[in-house]
Amino acid sequence: MSNSREMSLTPEWDDDERMNFMFSDFKENRDVNTTDWDSKMDFWTAVVVKSCRDQGTVCFTLHELNQTFRRKEKSPLGLATVIQSMARCMKIQRESEFAANVDCGWLSWGVGLLLVKPLKWTFYTLLGSSRVPLEESFVVIELVKEKAAELLRVYRSSELASSPILSFQELCSLSSDVCADEGTLCMALLQLQRDKQVMVSLHEGEKIVKFCQPGQDRVSPVTDVDIGIYQLQRSEKLLGERMEKLGHEADKCKEEARVLLQEGKKSQALRCLRARKRVEKRADSLFAKLESIRGILDRIAQSQTDKMVMQAYQAGVAALRLSLKDVTVERAENLVDQIQELCDTQDEVNQTISSGVTSADEDMDELEAELKTLLDESKPDSFPGLPEVPTNGLRPPGEPSLPANDLLSSLPAVPLGHLPITDEQLEKELNQLTLTDSGFQQKKITSPAKRLEPAQ
Repeated sequence: MSNSREMSLTPEWDDDERMNFMFSDFKENRDVNTTDWDSKMDFWTAVVVKSCRDQGTVCFTLHELNQTFRRKEKSPLGLATVIQSMARCMKIQRESEFAANVDCGWLSWGVGLLLVKPLKWTFYTLLGSSRVPLEESFVVIELVKEKAAELLRVYRSSELASSPILSFQELCSLSSDVCADEGTLCMALLQLQRDKQVMVSLHEGEKIVKFCQPGQDRVSPVTDVDIGIYQLQRSEKLLGERMEKLGHEADKCKEEARVLLQEGKKSQALRCLRARKRVEKRADSLFAKLESIRGILDRIAQSQTDKMVMQAYQAGVAALRLSLKDVTVERAENLVDQIQELCDTQDEVNQTISSGVTSADEDMDELEAELKTLLDESKPDSFPGLPEVPTNGLRPPGEPSLPANDLLSSLPAVPLGHLPITDEQLEKELNQLTLTDSGFQQKKITSPAKRLEPAQ
């Protein structure tokens, strides 16, 4: 942790009275003043975590805290008690203890960790003594989990996500924006290894990291196949770098030949062109090898895909066998027969219901016909004394009836001239009409002719 004396960690940092209380040592007995003791402990716990987060680190020592929180040439007196309390609450953990909790041999690859004689700690009692070694490194559990999650996210969003195994140097370059130093990267890898998301091992003296692939709950151990794929990928990368170098060398030879030719040094220019041909020949040879390696890697990737498909087929067959465990052809035929019987029964029920509705309709038709007959029989009785309406044409009795087409022609012609009756006669006849049978007064009805006469 870097020395940052002038940093302002909290708004209270410039309050002398408040900070004098915070820089004082803790009481030996917390019960003397529980409120002040807890207030001071909460303050320093939050400040320690915030300081580590701001500086991008996950570890600290007591010496670094004394230098970081130095104010007006004074260091806090109670930081050792703060470390004890944070360890008791499992907010921090000794770096050696944190690494030892990983179920893989961390000593085989833990180069770069700030391990200061882990066995020496057995002579001290962290939770019962105020003697905290100044150089003992502690890990902030909250921060190391954050770094581990961020490192995994960066890997899965990078172009290297298709490669399950990376070298430690490749991972250092990839995580340069996440982990401030190699120690922080090692702590994040230890946390991921504890969470079963990575597997760190040594291969020919080189640290390699295998990541858990999407769709897997935990990373699988490093196998010979993984090592073979890693070697092929490393060979591919080396051949690519050599081909690029040979390409630059060929371009350089070509440029030198052009310059020598302009200076009139034809023989030297030819020598440069021959060197360029040799370089290009080596590049073609490397390119053929590179293509062979890439073809092998493609076949390996295809085989991995085929393996995944085969596993899916096996799982599907097992599931299908389990689902058809109690299903037989006899049971299926029996079920089909039962369904057919039920369908036949349903058809018979529907037919019975339909026939019942049809008979009801027939009864209604019979009732309507009978009602019509009654109406026809009651028509002559409704108007007694009236003659029947002739249906064979309007002819006097005793004369043969005319066809319907000759009916109109037998009628007399409509007179076109004036009627042979005068208006006075019409008025006289109308005046004689009275309603004596109903007891009404005689009313004089004006003739239509008088009504239509113009006013004089």
